[in-house]
Amino acid sequence: MLQLSCLCGQIRIATEKRPDYIHECNCTLCTKSGARWAYYHPSEVSVEGPTKGYSRQDKDDPAAEIHFCPTCGATTHFTLTESAALKFGNSMMGVNMWLTDEKDLAGIELRYPDGRAWSGAGDFSYVREARILG
Repeated sequence: MLQLSCLCGQIRIATEKRPDYIHECNCTLCTKSGARWAYYHPSEVSVEGPTKGYSRQDKDDPAAEIHFCPTCGATTHFTLTESAALKFGNSMMGVNMWLTDEKDLAGIELRYPDGRAWSGAGDFSYVREARILG
């Protein structure tokens, strides 16, 4: 089980399994929110504590709503927006793996997708070779 929390501890996240891989994306949303995403089905994650949400203003129909702690400001997770969930099903959420100790992630592959160049369709290309954490 992974136990994660924001800096002040007000937001706590738990999941029963370790992620298959983690993305450290270079898009403006991910870099400016300070996130390394692991992806889960929403039923696999427990979030405790009140968060604030933000969706990109530079997209006509943003797919993700970033959640953060209203006290310390740490980015905690993302959920699909209502419109994205209607299109794709509510089948994915992201958890910010910066909120756990890297030793708990030893052996997991860290990938570097080129989100800045991604068109929004198809697979990511990567800006550099993946590495194994730990």
